[in-house]
Amino acid sequence: MDDLVELPDKKSEEIPEGEVPRALLVIIRFIDTYVGQLSGKIFMILIFPLIGGLTYEVIARYAFNAPTMWAYDITYMLYGSHFMLGAVYCLYKGGHIRTDLFYEKYSVKWQGRVDAFLYLFFFFPGMIFFFLAGSEEALHSWDILEHSDTSPWRPPIYPFKTVVPVAAILLMIQGISETLKSAYAAFRGRWI
Repeated sequence: MDDLVELPDKKSEEIPEGEVPRALLVIIRFIDTYVGQLSGKIFMILIFPLIGGLTYEVIARYAFNAPTMWAYDITYMLYGSHFMLGAVYCLYKGGHIRTDLFYEKYSVKWQGRVDAFLYLFFFFPGMIFFFLAGSEEALHSWDILEHSDTSPWRPPIYPFKTVVPVAAILLMIQGISETLKSAYAAFRGRWI
């Protein structure tokens, strides 16, 4: 039940007890369990209402010529939330894109150095920007109690816009775990 999806995992080797500082392991395991895995479980669960809403809409529209007012809005809100939480889980599983052609040729120490550098100088600044821009948009949406104007249903959209800064926070927290793993690999030559 630990792994929802089997992705290639560069960190799958068992680390002998006592080799990794206990505090480092506690931090990494806490983040991986309560951010990475939990977001993966929510990510997995969100697919069911998304499929249900789309299936209902297709059957109602094409079998009974009775399209719904709500399916479009529900679909993009659920898919957007699904995508954002999926990014956190994907980061946890090491499934984001990288140039494997070059990366695989590096030693583990160099892989760790490259990853740590990229997390510190590209990932975190990007996520901070993502958080600030998303927070501004979400706060404005809450201030005016914004509603969607894409359909006659006009559902509230402010909860959905809140997903962006929340996902950015979760990505940054998971990024801390990944940066610690990368730093360990850079210094010790093996992955946690």
